[in-house]
Amino acid sequence: MTLKAFIAKKQKGTVPLMAIAEGNFIKWRAGCPARTKAWLRASGFQAKPGTTSLMAGRNGELERVFIGIPNGVVPTSGSHSAIDDGTLWAFAAASAGLPKGSYSLSGPVSKTLAAQAALGWALGSYRFDRYVTKAKSGAQLVFPEKADQKLVENAALSTFLVRDLINTPAGDMGPPDLAAAAKTLAREFGAKLSVTTGAQLLKKNYPAIHAVGRASDKAPRLIDLNWRHGSRKKLPRVTICGKGVCFDTGGLDLKSSAGMKMMKKDMGGAAQALGLARMIMAAKLPVQLRVLIPAVENSVSGNAYHPMDVINTRKGTMVEVGNTDAEGRIVLADALDAACTDSPDLLIDLATLTGAARVALGTGIGALFCNDDQLAEDTLAAGMATQDPLWRLPLWQPYREKLSSAIADINNISPGGYGGAITAALFLETFVTKDTPWIHLDFMGWNDKGRAGRPEGGEAQGMRALFAMIVKRFGS
Repeated sequence: MTLKAFIAKKQKGTVPLMAIAEGNFIKWRAGCPARTKAWLRASGFQAKPGTTSLMAGRNGELERVFIGIPNGVVPTSGSHSAIDDGTLWAFAAASAGLPKGSYSLSGPVSKTLAAQAALGWALGSYRFDRYVTKAKSGAQLVFPEKADQKLVENAALSTFLVRDLINTPAGDMGPPDLAAAAKTLAREFGAKLSVTTGAQLLKKNYPAIHAVGRASDKAPRLIDLNWRHGSRKKLPRVTICGKGVCFDTGGLDLKSSAGMKMMKKDMGGAAQALGLARMIMAAKLPVQLRVLIPAVENSVSGNAYHPMDVINTRKGTMVEVGNTDAEGRIVLADALDAACTDSPDLLIDLATLTGAARVALGTGIGALFCNDDQLAEDTLAAGMATQDPLWRLPLWQPYREKLSSAIADINNISPGGYGGAITAALFLETFVTKDTPWIHLDFMGWNDKGRAGRPEGGEAQGMRALFAMIVKRFGS
């Protein structure tokens, strides 16, 4: 999806779009002309966030549109439980619901309102139309003058990339296709890309990735993207690892058909890793970026790995396979160990890892694990500021013993279902060096129900929050 889908140039027939805060509606309406007051009463418009009123002109044409927005409630400093403003999603609802045409903001418009209007409009305009023979066009917004167009476009296009990758069926988004998407991104921004495939994984010491992916006729691979801004010798190192399980049958611990239904989304961590990388490269942040994606299919065949097998890892830690359906953490083990060889200043892994995180937080909030309190606070605050919330869960060390194995260094699962998101994070922590600032994000990557700006299907969750945190930490 391109910018043309939601951005228009001001032209004859462009309809003014006026945002009215719900709490200010009565006072504002009192100052309106009589005809406008009559229309608002007749249409029942009360400026509820996300609602619109389309006012007709004297000749029946669309004269203007009123849109209700929240009252500007923002979280206080240090408060991550505050309810965000929601203006972003009010404009998303408007873009999806208004008739085809060109619209432009009118009335008093602050920089904040302009930015939220533009991004909300963009997110609400998204359509996954790869398999639609005739795509429909919708309402377009004249880009608000006070909005940072590069920032909005970056966030929107990066989100579209994530959504498109996740929404694409597994038949068209296997490990080779995911590598091709990374190659396209690398070419766009002048990054270097290497891909280690099949038996080469064993030669280069990525045995865990190979073990999980070897059963598929689409060979497993490790995608390794490297980019740096400018010619400075010393730049902060930011490394992102993304779980790229392009389809998850569960392996020999086979999922039910219902459990497999959405498993095309199990590469959501890889998709979001590429989306976040895109945001960083497009913004030309002064960092040295590395993206590592273990891309596999967890399939069933004669050479599939078995329950109770013991798998070696790049680190040399031996893993007993308590369940072949906990494969994401196994492939990430090799990627995280490789990431730590560079001693990054920030290491992030992104994964649609556990159902336990969904049980704890629902599908709309990503579970954040972090070994650095200040880094966690900064990320949570960035989530609230960008209306992209996250919630921190603990790396509770007493649960580490649940991963003990009688025959190997560690088991890939804990017995029973309790604390599953925490034990999965503790498993990953085993492969992260102690002095590396590390974030693990366990997220759904999917909207199970369509909402304004968040259609049913693939979703970036926490990406804008992570980007804002990185900007604050390493420079604009």
